[in-house]
Amino acid sequence: MAPTRWQSENTEAQSRKYVERFARLESRGVDLHGEARMVDALLAPVSTVLDAGCGTARLGAELARRGHSVTAVDLDPVFVEAARLHENITVRCADLTTLDLGQMFDAVIAAGNVMVFMTPGTEQSALERMTAHLSPGGVFVAGFATDRQYTTEMFDDDLAAVGLRTEHRFSTWDLRPWHTDADWAVTVARAPGLLA
Repeated sequence: MAPTRWQSENTEAQSRKYVERFARLESRGVDLHGEARMVDALLAPVSTVLDAGCGTARLGAELARRGHSVTAVDLDPVFVEAARLHENITVRCADLTTLDLGQMFDAVIAAGNVMVFMTPGTEQSALERMTAHLSPGGVFVAGFATDRQYTTEMFDDDLAAVGLRTEHRFSTWDLRPWHTDADWAVTVARAPGLLA
């Protein structure tokens, strides 16, 4: 399989710099949990969450701290190593286009540019695999920059193709209104059916 955009555009050293950057920000007390606050507001207490393309798993770890049961997956071994430092989550090294964890989740979260770093042309396959892990009525949340090859229009087409219904779109994780020239898109979609 062709490398993902992340693998094509970044080296192991750059992945390590990414990990170090967020560790520095956290040590300085920078608020890194805007995504977690927003996602937590969408979830029932003690939900099961798949942090897809988790990076360092700061989002998943914060959701676990808030009482949710989190499984985090990433393809980058440097990120998986960093994510495993969070003892309150389960971490797996996995490709989202072939993901098969054998379990369902109340929510699947693909924050931090996951969708725009996929191998070109595999975005819908990844969404199919993530959706296959989503419980009926479960929520899917994705956030990514809008200045990449993979556009919000392409994303919307792929969401519809895999059976997810878009409920909301914002221009930031703190829920600022969506506008077509926004630098960022945060989308909330839902699987058909009702949660048990």
